[in-house]
Amino acid sequence: MLTIHGCYRSRATRPIWLALEAGVAFRQVPVIQAYRLADPDAPDAPLHTRSPAFLAVNPNGHIPTLEDEGLVLHESLAQVLYLAKRYGGDLGPRDVAEDAQMTMWALWVATEVEEPALDILYNRVERPPGQRDAAKAAAAVAALRAPFAVLDRALAAGGGHPVGGRFTAADVCLAEVLRYAQPAPELFAPHPALAAWIAACQSRPAFQAMMAARNAEPA
Repeated sequence: MLTIHGCYRSRATRPIWLALEAGVAFRQVPVIQAYRLADPDAPDAPLHTRSPAFLAVNPNGHIPTLEDEGLVLHESLAQVLYLAKRYGGDLGPRDVAEDAQMTMWALWVATEVEEPALDILYNRVERPPGQRDAAKAAAAVAALRAPFAVLDRALAAGGGHPVGGRFTAADVCLAEVLRYAQPAPELFAPHPALAAWIAACQSRPAFQAMMAARNAEPA
């Protein structure tokens, strides 16, 4: 059976969302990040990213890792693209041009958006108020204004989706990274196509099911 190693409060949400969209059965192994544990070496510590059992699966010590019929993949966006091609039908590319476009958007969101989006998430929501850096969050908002405009134009030109005029793996890759920036509504307000698109992505039953499981997991 398809296996996804990683807790829901991690980038494992990306392949899990895609698997739910595709309707493919999978087993989720709840590996937690070692840094979230007071003592990862404690005898009763849960399975975590530095546990020998997990390092035998992923020597990088990061989650998620995907296993499927002997294939092992460690990068979440690669996992999304693989699942779409393997199980997703029209969630995956219909031709080589769409394949290239999906890869392009996955690389784009990882390089242009993810780091500043995480700075927003950490410094506006995730960290305790006394540990937040407002200047860092403001710099991240400024850094994302141009990429958000790029994606907004692409969505408006593409019928509301980045690839093929339909919901695909590219939407999952993009939406799960842009979710980190949602504590900065000022980034979304000037871009109607982008704002409508992420609302539509997050209204999908598979996303809702994934987020319900994530929210049920201990913070």
